[in-house]
Amino acid sequence: MSVEVNDNELSFGGISASENSLAYTERLVCLIGGGEIEEQPVKALVNSGAIVVAADGGANHALRLGLQPVAVIGDMDSISPETRAQFGDVLHHIPEQDSTDFEKSLRVLDVAGIIGFGFLGPRADHGLAAMQALARHQGAPVILQSAQDVVFHLPAHREMAFELPRDTRVSLFPFAPVACAAEGLRWPLDGLTFDPMGQIGTSNKAEGGALRLMAKGAGLLAILPARYRDQVLQSFGLSL
Repeated sequence: MSVEVNDNELSFGGISASENSLAYTERLVCLIGGGEIEEQPVKALVNSGAIVVAADGGANHALRLGLQPVAVIGDMDSISPETRAQFGDVLHHIPEQDSTDFEKSLRVLDVAGIIGFGFLGPRADHGLAAMQALARHQGAPVILQSAQDVVFHLPAHREMAFELPRDTRVSLFPFAPVACAAEGLRWPLDGLTFDPMGQIGTSNKAEGGALRLMAKGAGLLAILPARYRDQVLQSFGLSL
């Protein structure tokens, strides 16, 4: 998937934002939410060529960090007057209240992949809502990053491969009943069916070297330490 840009318009699956400097791109999107973010990884991602998009109050972070989003998406209930004035030409107001601003963003962005910051904390309800939306999302790969973790939805029936040091934390959390095949974990998953009301996979450990995971259905999130984000990108077939 890609983002196509002409001289006046950046198209995001049915909404538009003013943008004059790009002709065509398949770069990643850095999606900024309103929760806690770490400045260094956000700026590093943008410096690597990622496009900035803000979800509602994430635009306040973008303004503070000196970043120019190509679009601000959401119901606009968390954006400051100063931010609204600064980014008024790229605001895309979606007023319905049945979905979060993260979900609204996933619904309209047609891009190669998304790395999201500011969705996992500090509020537990916001973090859970983001992870539930991530588990239901069927489009482009999405990785949520915090200071400690990267969280991503294991695609059904597709092997994800990593090279991790021994004892690296590997957690698997289900939002639906689902089995998972794995090689390279300390505690095997053979015969297990994960279930949000039953078996979960908190703090398993890599044996060291190759780790392979393949979910046998939708709804299983994987959680790794944040420093392995680029390996997750590579396993999805993406790069900076």
